[in-house]
Amino acid sequence: MTKEAAPKKKRRDLSALFFVGPYMTVFFVFLVLLIIISAILSLTYFDTINAPRWLAFQNYVTLFTQDSDFMQYALPTTIKYALLIGPIGYMISFFMAWLLAQLTHKVRTVLAIILYSPSLTSGVLMSVIWKVVFSGDTRGYLNYFLLNLGFINEPVQWLQNTDFIFGIMVFVGIWSSMSVGFLAMLSGILNINKDLYEAAYVDGMKSKWQEIFYITIPSMKPQMLFGAVMALVGTFNAAGIASALSGSTPPPQMAGWLIVDHMNDYGFARYEMGYASAISVILLLIVLGFNRVATKLFGERK
Repeated sequence: MTKEAAPKKKRRDLSALFFVGPYMTVFFVFLVLLIIISAILSLTYFDTINAPRWLAFQNYVTLFTQDSDFMQYALPTTIKYALLIGPIGYMISFFMAWLLAQLTHKVRTVLAIILYSPSLTSGVLMSVIWKVVFSGDTRGYLNYFLLNLGFINEPVQWLQNTDFIFGIMVFVGIWSSMSVGFLAMLSGILNINKDLYEAAYVDGMKSKWQEIFYITIPSMKPQMLFGAVMALVGTFNAAGIASALSGSTPPPQMAGWLIVDHMNDYGFARYEMGYASAISVILLLIVLGFNRVATKLFGERK
């Protein structure tokens, strides 16, 4: 590098650092630093009043060997919920984004707002709204229609029956799954070069399915990856839905009890912050594992 080029490169580096610096500061303070603190607290007993007491890996040993609520309910329910909501919500988001991309601008904008609006509210709030539909008396919409149609003879306690709570949770989760990943997919589809479609039809492409699999999806891999990551984070971060639906914490027979529910219970009800931090670290590792799978599926090979 010549002596004249060195100062210019230094100025460019300083300019880039100036723009990236605020984000990196916020990222480090509110994410990286908090993860490090949580990992350290997970190795202690901390009741938020007394000084943390060092336990090493005892919290993790207890979590996997003695905490039956975590191993029997929270962990399997969370994974099952994520595996249902994540792929189903993801596919619905892509399908709806593709459909909206075929419409005119004004119609597409209105429908996109309608589809996106449920994700603006928390899962707990959505659960409260759906409690009216699944209410266990005759005034519940579902019971009312089923009674009038003769499918049932008496009201069903949908939100107190452990056979139905998880299914209703999944329904509510899918209803609100059109999150920011949906908008990213819509943006990705709209920004695909139209010449690619024309060239493909000239070369013999004959159907919309071929268009989707050979042009649309390969051309929007970054948006597909972003949508997959956001879907994973959203599903694993879900909490309080079963409790809001059933009106009790924990819900009947721990049905619908998620990892974040378990973490909040120990952290904010029992004030065992060290143990709650250990749960959060395990949740982080699970999310990172699923995120790696999503990266393998939708990430660029190069």
